[in-house]
Amino acid sequence: MIVYPAIDLRKGVCVRLLHGRFDAETRYDDQPAARLATFAAAGATWAHIVDLDGAEAGRAMQHELIGALAAAIDIHIQSGGGVRSADDVERLLEAGVSRVVVGSLAVTDPDAVLGWLDRFGPDRLTLALDVRAEGDRYVPALKGWTQAADVDLWAALDRYPAGTAKHLLVTDVGRDGALTGPNLDLLAELHLRRPDLWLQASGGVAALEDLIGARSVGASGAIIGRALYEGRFTLEDALKTAHA
Repeated sequence: MIVYPAIDLRKGVCVRLLHGRFDAETRYDDQPAARLATFAAAGATWAHIVDLDGAEAGRAMQHELIGALAAAIDIHIQSGGGVRSADDVERLLEAGVSRVVVGSLAVTDPDAVLGWLDRFGPDRLTLALDVRAEGDRYVPALKGWTQAADVDLWAALDRYPAGTAKHLLVTDVGRDGALTGPNLDLLAELHLRRPDLWLQASGGVAALEDLIGARSVGASGAIIGRALYEGRFTLEDALKTAHA
């Protein structure tokens, strides 16, 4: 399992949101480069960086900063937020980002994203579906989690037949930043339905046992944010647990 320590950028500083709400922000530090260097020094090979301003605005806002981080620190970066065009993808890749995360457009414009997957290759893009539970189904949340899609999670994934995409990140918005543990039932069903996709768990990781649980139901990666910032465990221990 790959551990992706997370940096959520808002106005150039590291923050975390509760349940994806921009009015429920916790600021941690204003030195994202130092934070990223700490991740690399701990042994992480990947980091997950989100342009929250871009996600909220619907256009790239901090891609220049993210590119500078990618150039400065010896670590693979997976990054998204505000990615709305092939040019956005290309600029991030050219700046040194290893994999670009595509969120809302993966749901609202699958034809365009399928074209990007064909152009850049499935290993350079991660489809990110942020979902909320609505009764007995999960519905993607769009545009910085401020809108709901008109299709459910499974219909959205059906637009990407096996062989077109490789990496899938799914965030249960209800657990994001809440330290309540990942949604293992959802992860298990995702792995059962789409074993062709390399699944990244996101939202709720609070303890090392959560990494073990996510791996046991088929996740090949896990995003860790608030638990690291608040010292629930060390990144070194998370990496050891993920590789055990």
